[in-house]
Amino acid sequence: MHLFRCGQVDCLNLTLHADYSLRILLYLSEHTDRPVSTQEISEAYGISRNHLVRVVQRLQSHSFVNASVGRSGGLTLALDPAEINIGQVVRKTEPNFRIVECFEPETNTCKIAPVCKLRGVLAEALRAFVHVLDGYTLADVARMNGTAPLSSFLAIQKANPQPPVRTESI
Repeated sequence: MHLFRCGQVDCLNLTLHADYSLRILLYLSEHTDRPVSTQEISEAYGISRNHLVRVVQRLQSHSFVNASVGRSGGLTLALDPAEINIGQVVRKTEPNFRIVECFEPETNTCKIAPVCKLRGVLAEALRAFVHVLDGYTLADVARMNGTAPLSSFLAIQKANPQPPVRTESI
C-alpha cells in the first residue's frame, strides 16, 4: 500500500499486485460459463500479460482461481463469487501493510518510535480498513453500480465470438 497525494487529500492505494488480483477475480466472476485466458484479461484491461501471470500464480496458490493448460484451458474461479471475501483477497495479495516505517520493528530507524502514539492510531485505521473489506464478497462488488455487467465497460467482449450466421437468398 502507498500513501500519495490525489487532489486535496492524501490517498491510500493498494499495490498493483493486489489491484490486478481484484480485477482478475471481477473479470472471472463475469465469465463463469467458460475458462478465460490471461491474454483475454490482459487485452480487456490493457495490462501486461506477463505481469498478470505472476498475479494469477498468487491467486491460484491461495485457492481463489483454478488454472488449466491446453487448448481449452484457462482460468476459472475456484469458489462461488459469494464465497470469495474481498478482505481475504487483499490480505493474501497485498505484500506489505506497512503504512509507516515503525510498523516494521526490524528495520525501524524512527527516533521517536518508543514514545510516539501515531503507530497505534495508524494500526487502528488499518484494522478499520481491512474490516470494511471483510464485509464484502466478490459477488457483492461485481454488480455494485446497477445491473450492467462490468464487461460492458471493457474494450473487448467474449473471446471466440460466434461467427455471424450467413443467409443466402434463394
